[in-house]
Amino acid sequence: MKPAGTPPTKSTAAPPPPAQGAPSNKPKPPTSTLSTDLVIKGNLKSTGDILVEGTVEGDIRAHTMTVGEGATVKGEITADDVVVNGRVIGRVRGLKVRLTASARVEGDIIHKTIAIESGAHFEGTVQRQEDPLNGGKGGKAPAPGAKS
Repeated sequence: MKPAGTPPTKSTAAPPPPAQGAPSNKPKPPTSTLSTDLVIKGNLKSTGDILVEGTVEGDIRAHTMTVGEGATVKGEITADDVVVNGRVIGRVRGLKVRLTASARVEGDIIHKTIAIESGAHFEGTVQRQEDPLNGGKGGKAPAPGAKS
């Protein structure tokens, strides 16, 4: 017999919860692909990757967003990584934005880093921000030579 006040012992201890920020063992879901014959009217939101080959009339938010060569997006794109091979009519916000030679963009681009290949067609303004995904919260990047 155990003395009073002694906690009971467990034969099967539960594993400790995963540490905050520890990598998850869940496999990454496959890219969501919207085929060439698909037309979507409405907003899309995903924590994963989206590849648009068809037409989307609405805003898109994703982790990685790729606009296929024959695709058209009419709306705002917000993603960590944006690759435009097709046509975008609207604002593009991304940490990394890349316009390939076949890209056609009519709208402003707000980015942390950008690459525009020779042959890409772009009409709009380009603005660098440290945090382009949150609507510019945190302000603009300091001007070159400015002290922070």
